[in-house]
Amino acid sequence: AVVSTQSTGIFDHPESGKPWDADLLQCNYGILVVSQFTLQCVLKGNKPDFHNAMKSDESEKMYNQFCAALRQAVPNSDTLVQEGEFGAFMQVHIQNDGPVTIPIDSPESLSQQKVKPAKPQKQQKKNKEGDTGVENVAEQLEKL
Repeated sequence: AVVSTQSTGIFDHPESGKPWDADLLQCNYGILVVSQFTLQCVLKGNKPDFHNAMKSDESEKMYNQFCAALRQAVPNSDTLVQEGEFGAFMQVHIQNDGPVTIPIDSPESLSQQKVKPAKPQKQQKKNKEGDTGVENVAEQLEKL
């Protein structure tokens, strides 16, 4: 999840201007991490049901592990990675630039939700050492 968060090319490239070609690090953009575990619900009739949501103590641990991994992976994380307060009511004022939401989820979570995972992308070219430069997302999630 950390690799996907920091290295997904969703911004205009700062030099070429090419859309969907640069990631957060290339643009020197910051990341605001806001927990939303308590928002996981399904509708039963016209009421939300939160029984499938992760328990608060478990989700706070995962949130903190994700933030720590992100801070470790992002250069200048002391200024580029900011966190909301876990479990708090927050008013976050942002300006979205575009109508795109990209969910990043684990294959295990998708199977529990009975959602088919996206088809695998074409294999990336390998460098001289045979490394693609991007870790498997499932391996990253296991590290958390």
